[in-house]
Amino acid sequence: MSQPPLATNVNVAAKFGCPNINQPTPQTNMKTILENRPALKAVIYQIAEVTGYLWQKGWAERNGGNITVNVTEFMDDECKAMSAISEVKPIGMTLPYLKGKYFYCKGTGKRMRDLAKEPMQNGSIIRILDDCASYEVIADVNVVPTSELPTHLALQNYLLETGSCYKATLHTHPIELVAMSHIQRFLKGDEMTKVLWSMIPETLAFAPLGIGIVPYALPSSVALAEATLEQIKTHDVVMWEKHGTVAVGKDIMDAFDQTDVLCKAANIYMCARSMGSEPDGMTTAQMKEVQDVFNLPKSRPC
Repeated sequence: MSQPPLATNVNVAAKFGCPNINQPTPQTNMKTILENRPALKAVIYQIAEVTGYLWQKGWAERNGGNITVNVTEFMDDECKAMSAISEVKPIGMTLPYLKGKYFYCKGTGKRMRDLAKEPMQNGSIIRILDDCASYEVIADVNVVPTSELPTHLALQNYLLETGSCYKATLHTHPIELVAMSHIQRFLKGDEMTKVLWSMIPETLAFAPLGIGIVPYALPSSVALAEATLEQIKTHDVVMWEKHGTVAVGKDIMDAFDQTDVLCKAANIYMCARSMGSEPDGMTTAQMKEVQDVFNLPKSRPC
């Protein structure tokens, strides 16, 4: 006798009084650090908004990608007095400008699409300890930060060291840009930057520092962190060969926007190539005219 087909409707779980494993369980009774802190809440909700965009664009498969945002300015005395909810954990390097700073970090193994719905269940706020080499989680739940935390915090340390107003770092997997990184031509010098800038004036206007190139290195490695830090000194967006991008910005939306305009240019390039020809692109003179007329910056504005 044949067996009946398995039920696939997620409502079946609710019918039998079980939680729906396909959606995050709401934490309605949990006290959150966001309560009565509208400025901090706005920053966290902006992060959630951006992670939704990353998922929609196909840049955040499974648990792909990471986010770290400096939220120190929103920490009041009550926040600073909060007890840790995790054990002390090593960063893996000493970062002197991060002493006593606070960051929101996406959790390791957490999905961007889930973070978009429940940012404080799929990420956490951490405090850097006085040794500048370790951290602890303070809110809302003990979510272990991203495995790329050393790279992200090294970038944050550099931004603070140089007095930058940038607060956010974003790692994601933009499809067209990653595809270009599989072609050696685009990994030489500033060839990728020139091609992307030439596709549409807005790319030059909104990503005026272009894109830096980091040769392939093992994910989460010190070598990758060091190479990224070197490139971020002169670029707001860096391409990790055959992996993804890292971007820094005034906030997470700024970091996303710069990545987005570069990826749009890559898409235009590929569309033109799919028609059978190498696109002409804007000339060097035309690109210089855009730079001069709009007085585009040649270094990080703050």
